[in-house]
Amino acid sequence: MCVLLLGGVTVRGAEGRWTELCNGRDLEGWVQRGGKAEYRVESGEIVGRAVANTPNSFLCTARPYTNFILELEFRVATNLNSGIQIRSECFPEAREVRADGKTHKIPAGRVHGYQVEIDPSARAWTGGIYDEGRRGWLNDLKEKEAARKAFSAETWNQLRIEARGSSIKTWLNGVAAADLTDSMTPGGFIALQVHGVDARDAGSEVRWRRLRIQELP
Repeated sequence: MCVLLLGGVTVRGAEGRWTELCNGRDLEGWVQRGGKAEYRVESGEIVGRAVANTPNSFLCTARPYTNFILELEFRVATNLNSGIQIRSECFPEAREVRADGKTHKIPAGRVHGYQVEIDPSARAWTGGIYDEGRRGWLNDLKEKEAARKAFSAETWNQLRIEARGSSIKTWLNGVAAADLTDSMTPGGFIALQVHGVDARDAGSEVRWRRLRIQELP
């Protein structure tokens, strides 16, 4: 469970200094953006509950991160899409970005940036990297059968995300998943996504626990 204070207490493990991103009691250190999904802390876990007819919702860290190793565990309802935003941004004014010869328009207040997918569907692209609100899929798991098979439905799964310069790599339950080289956004906040749903899937939940980060030079 998450038991330490954001940005305060750190622990030293075999790999270096780790900071817990959840204090285990409340959402101090986090800011909600986007839709109106409901977030709470329960038994030391962050819980996201889907609300009908609202856009994608994001529970965002109050501060940005650049180079890091992020580890966490998640459990998701089989009818709910989710994800972990990293190096993400949100601005009060509309913006445009150019990539691959195309112009991408980003509305005011739209969370955008790299998302490590949580995908319990038959496609099974959990651990793939999607560019939320901008370019779409950057590194899916079409050719990563072992990673697709690593996902376990209706139980806890472990994600490891490493962002070092232009390199972003992911592991799902210890199995290598995405391996992306991209330099569009060198830093930004981390966020926990609850995907928008209709009335049929309202009330579905995703849970995160043991969120910890190790910042790198």
